[in-house]
Amino acid sequence: MREVTVAVVTALSPSDTTLAEYGLHLLSALGGKSGVRIVALVEDESITYPAIDGVTIRRTWRFNTLSSPFRVARAAREVGADIVIINAHFTSFGSSKVTAALGLLTPIVLKFAGIPVITLMHNIVETVDLTAAGFRASRPVERVLRAIGTTLTWLVLRSNLVTTTMPRYVEILRSKYRADNVALTPHGAFDSPPPPVIDFDDDKVVMTFGKFGTYKKVEMLIQAVRSLERPGLSLVIAGTDSPNTPGYLEAVEHNLGGDDVRFIGYVPESEVENVFRQATLTVFPYSATTGSSGVLHQAGAFGCPPILPRLGDLEDLIKDEGYTGAFFDPDDVDDLARAIERLLDDPAERLRIASANHRAAAGLSLNEVADWYLIHIGSIVLGDSLALLSGNAEARHN
Repeated sequence: MREVTVAVVTALSPSDTTLAEYGLHLLSALGGKSGVRIVALVEDESITYPAIDGVTIRRTWRFNTLSSPFRVARAAREVGADIVIINAHFTSFGSSKVTAALGLLTPIVLKFAGIPVITLMHNIVETVDLTAAGFRASRPVERVLRAIGTTLTWLVLRSNLVTTTMPRYVEILRSKYRADNVALTPHGAFDSPPPPVIDFDDDKVVMTFGKFGTYKKVEMLIQAVRSLERPGLSLVIAGTDSPNTPGYLEAVEHNLGGDDVRFIGYVPESEVENVFRQATLTVFPYSATTGSSGVLHQAGAFGCPPILPRLGDLEDLIKDEGYTGAFFDPDDVDDLARAIERLLDDPAERLRIASANHRAAAGLSLNEVADWYLIHIGSIVLGDSLALLSGNAEARHN
């Protein structure tokens, strides 16, 4: 059986572009498979990318530029791609309305170039709070934006296969667009570390992790933690600004920073586990969601119990994938403070939540998700859905 060349269009850590961490772990999983040659088509920026076993990294496209779809198509032809996987979010290719929208034309440009496409959509316009996601607009303009989003979704659905990580998204795409080329792809766990161990020390650390400034903001969390007035309690804010809100964390640190609140910035992949392990719990200070949460999967894998807002997509994820946590009203700082205090004072509950989430995170790895992709790649490229997967099984056996 001939080797199949798979090009993967994605942001890649340490880029601060959306889905960069997921891109790193997806590539790592695909790079370990036999029978495929993996080429990562990543941002053409002055970034030092990590070496990934089995993956060739090619700098191809640029965030917030109009030419990205055509640069991707040209690169895919040059590397001899048999198929392209696009790891996409509505803001993957730009923070402005125009560049974000044009970036989502990449699947149709590839199809016109004669290259099969699998598009992984981490969110869809029907479930996105546009204002929260950084696209503020009047009500009439929002209606226009949603109409454009619907058109873009229809174009994305010209892919050979569209996958999402949320069952509700699959249902919407199948019912609204009458799409029969949509499938559910579980998010997959990045790591499979040992079970959680709960720390009983008096000093406690509340942590939050992400890209902040749009629908993820930390002011209310800072207020909630300080309102508890607990000696030894500190807050760690890990991560960077959202591309849509540059300078947000710097402004918050200037106005609200202190000895009890540490802003640690970008966390290299090698340090992510340590950040979660050192935290007593992690808070998700979201006012909206735009798809499945990679941070929730990491918190589960590393045994850090979460405190979550009562929001639709997160509740769906918890129900569908077996996660749990403490909950709060996203508009009520006192409710958040109460949720934090209850969990700080109940180590048995922290252990119960951490153990349940660790089991959920370990239930399906990205390595297994990569096998799922091999099945569909084999079907699309070779006409045999099990060809590549069988090749990998044989390689592992030998």
